[in-house]
Amino acid sequence: MQLIVDSLNDIIWSRALILLCLGAGLFYSISTRFLQIRHFGHMVKIMFEGKSSDAGVSSFQALSIALSGRVGTGNIAGVATAIAAGGPGSIFWMWLIAFLGAGSAYVKSTLGQIYKSKQEGQFRGGPAFYIEKGLKKRWYAILFAIVTVISTGILMPGVQANSIAIGIDNAFGINPKVTGIILIIILGVIIFGGVKRIAHVAEFVVPFMALGYILVALIIVGSNLSQLPSVLSLIFSSAFGVHSVFGGILGAAISWGVKRGIYSNEAGQGTAPHAAAAAEVTHPVKQGLVQAFSVYIDTWFVCSATAFMILLTGMYNVTPEGSAPIVNNLGDVKAGPYFTQQAVESVLPGFGAPFVAIALLFFAFTTIMAYYYIAETNLAYLNRKVRRVWSEHILRIAVLGMVYYGCVKTAELAWALGDIGVGSMAWLNLIAILLLSRPTLVALKDYEKQKRMGLDPVFDPIKLGIKDADFWENEYQPETRA
Repeated sequence: MQLIVDSLNDIIWSRALILLCLGAGLFYSISTRFLQIRHFGHMVKIMFEGKSSDAGVSSFQALSIALSGRVGTGNIAGVATAIAAGGPGSIFWMWLIAFLGAGSAYVKSTLGQIYKSKQEGQFRGGPAFYIEKGLKKRWYAILFAIVTVISTGILMPGVQANSIAIGIDNAFGINPKVTGIILIIILGVIIFGGVKRIAHVAEFVVPFMALGYILVALIIVGSNLSQLPSVLSLIFSSAFGVHSVFGGILGAAISWGVKRGIYSNEAGQGTAPHAAAAAEVTHPVKQGLVQAFSVYIDTWFVCSATAFMILLTGMYNVTPEGSAPIVNNLGDVKAGPYFTQQAVESVLPGFGAPFVAIALLFFAFTTIMAYYYIAETNLAYLNRKVRRVWSEHILRIAVLGMVYYGCVKTAELAWALGDIGVGSMAWLNLIAILLLSRPTLVALKDYEKQKRMGLDPVFDPIKLGIKDADFWENEYQPETRA
């Protein structure tokens, strides 16, 4: 099975997808005049605006749901696997895809808001919705929804669960089967409670876990501060193929940096628009900007924290695919949580392994919650005409089953399956948002114009010539805005 999965991954994650991800990010950065720089301060300000309603969640809750999907095992195990396969230079390419990806994140999250719908009293939206309404390609929307249900409901939860099980086994010696049983019990209670319960859990857990993790990272960095300039030099020289040791794996550095960057911050993958659409806002651009900032939180803060801990302490191996080890500081171990655990252990003996295991538990568990919400949203899209309650129960059982399976299967297979899910969604979503650039650019121009007039921007799609924004045309009442 591993050979089949790896072969499929080679097709999906060809050089074409890497170029598409970088190209789309560059296109939207230029076309929005680098809003990720111009509106940086404003992003932080509006992050805490707005309140939840019966139909939607607050901007911060939507951000937390999106971050719970972004900040996961990719921030700890994913960074380690990128370094192990692509060397230190892969970190630069993670940073670059995050910067460019903030432009793509704005676009797809704004589209999620523009074309959102209200179903059974709750906001629903995402790529399937804006593909059908914006591109008028229902078959394409159905294809994306089906691929997303399979990816986020079956292929991707196993990666998160696998890293949790490995981290806990390394730290506490608990059998992965036991970990799997505990996870599915807790997760079952949450996902059967619906999106409101997911939002409330996420808005509490995500800020807590991210701040705690970064605080420990600062301690590790502070303990090795004198080595920081040389590590930064190592990252940049390796990223451009001029380092004497890592110069020969430039292609791997780019490939793994982009691949793991997208897995972590989902810049282009199309998961964040689902959470963005659930927000109660007065203008779609507000949530687009908030979601753009979340890419920075994920990669520039959390992923960088992991990278610096690993590289500053030297707790890593580098073994390019099909080659002998270039660096072998840890012996014969699998790339993953162990790198980060050993990095913290080297400075805080007896604390590192348990801390990283617990951090990984929070990171990955909230990501699994977000995956379920995304899968449920796409199932709701497929069930708009006829509600098939049985399909919702099957989805929940499938997610719980894959969480348990992920705990007991090999890390290589878990990551390979997850990469198939991420890559498949990225192909479909990136093509869609490139074809739907006009509404997001028109909305941004309108938002900035209203801000210059000193107004709290309110969205009027009819005035802007944006068609089929059904909720905003027929149901939104400015006097009820958050």
